[in-house]
Amino acid sequence: MKTAEAVTEGHPDKVCDQIADAILDAYLFRDPDARVAVEVFGSHGLLIIGGEVTSSAQVDAEAIARKVYSDIGYPDDIEILANLHQQSPEIAAGVNTGGAGDQGIMHGYATCETKEMMPRAYVLAQRLARGLADLRRHDKDFSWLKPDGKTQVTTDGRAITNIIVSTQHEPVISVEAMKPLLVRSLIMPIAGDMNGIKVMVNPAGSFTQGGFGADTGLTGRKIMVDAYGPLIPHGGGAFSGKDATKVDRSAAYMCRFAAKCLVANGLAKNCMVSVAYAIGQEAPVMLTARSGDGKDLTETLNKYFDFRPLAIIERLKLRRPIYQPTACYGHFGREGFPWEEVISL
Repeated sequence: MKTAEAVTEGHPDKVCDQIADAILDAYLFRDPDARVAVEVFGSHGLLIIGGEVTSSAQVDAEAIARKVYSDIGYPDDIEILANLHQQSPEIAAGVNTGGAGDQGIMHGYATCETKEMMPRAYVLAQRLARGLADLRRHDKDFSWLKPDGKTQVTTDGRAITNIIVSTQHEPVISVEAMKPLLVRSLIMPIAGDMNGIKVMVNPAGSFTQGGFGADTGLTGRKIMVDAYGPLIPHGGGAFSGKDATKVDRSAAYMCRFAAKCLVANGLAKNCMVSVAYAIGQEAPVMLTARSGDGKDLTETLNKYFDFRPLAIIERLKLRRPIYQPTACYGHFGREGFPWEEVISL
């Protein structure tokens, strides 16, 4: 049995991720060489933006944050404090020569289990979360939906056994009234045959308060939701708010790119690529690729993929403002991102 969860764009942690990546994109739009490491914290009417930025560009982080917050669907005003400083010159010295922006371990994964080459439970959970947002934005019959929410799917082999949908809603509708509506318009189109599936909608009851009004949010607190779900290893480094010199982001993207290419070329049914770096150094201290049945694909990995930080940035064209769309509904398994392309090996 496998279980994976996802969260909507209005979840407080995801609000922070989206603001951080919107600020990153704004810098990269004006200065492709910008060094950005932005963290965002939100709680009960207050938003704090902090971090390090080295750039020739000037960006209004507060205005960007307000727009993202409003676009997600929150109409309330929030107090914003911004405190951004220049990157440490000691870190910059190593990065300027092409070295990794930090030490750490990154993993990438791909499987032939789904057309997205992602774990099936994860794909289904993300579809449900995105489906909640689509209903809220585009179907007037679901105007009672509000931005915050979570989904969770459990599978046993190919069969779905449990689906959980927790969504913020207007007080005008009861949980009892919501369930059949969501089963018909959200769950059935995604899950198909409902035979044997236990469905829970807002199992804790009413969920009328959401976002920063009900909970705190912080960048980087949904790393498993961002990646492959809880059954695939994660190096621990978060993605959002970081430019591509931070290998915990760029190398994770490269690991996915390599793993997907290895699977797509028929070399394995599933594959895990892992890499590790020392801060300020170009060459990885570890680089491996292994299939689920234990086949070592490291030689092929080394033949076709260059994991030096600057080589990753060049190959995937990571100095572009492409990051805000990654900050919700997963960084992997979605069309349009350069690390999701496949090359022939």
